[in-house]
Amino acid sequence: MFFKVVLVFLLSLWIPFAIAAGDESEEEYVGYVELKSFVANYGETSELHFVKCEITIQAGSSATEVAIVEHLAGIRNDILFLLMAQSEESMNSVSAQKILAKKAILLVKQRLADEVEGIEGVDAEDAIKVTDLFFVSFVAQ
Repeated sequence: MFFKVVLVFLLSLWIPFAIAAGDESEEEYVGYVELKSFVANYGETSELHFVKCEITIQAGSSATEVAIVEHLAGIRNDILFLLMAQSEESMNSVSAQKILAKKAILLVKQRLADEVEGIEGVDAEDAIKVTDLFFVSFVAQ
């Protein structure tokens, strides 16, 4: 009888650890890919305007992180053209820069979707889980 009580007690201590171990697999994946700094000219006037920024992309899955690294040149190209197409107004305010970041996220997702489309064994939804894009530094003049 004493043995059964001790066994039940020990098992009751073990159960919370088993449940906690199972919860770890359900945590969201978060990965970051840093892009080299960008320098681009922008604006529609004859006056020269430049922007220098550093960007970090947040990936929601390991497949997305791998896809970003594999297609980094195309992603950088798309973001560079996005920066070059901006007006002075869209580069000088914080709210406009947030909108610019959202546009860049859409560009990255579209690039990844185009690149992984039709590749066997690649889950397209898992490969385009770009959750955020951060301007680590942003200088416009």
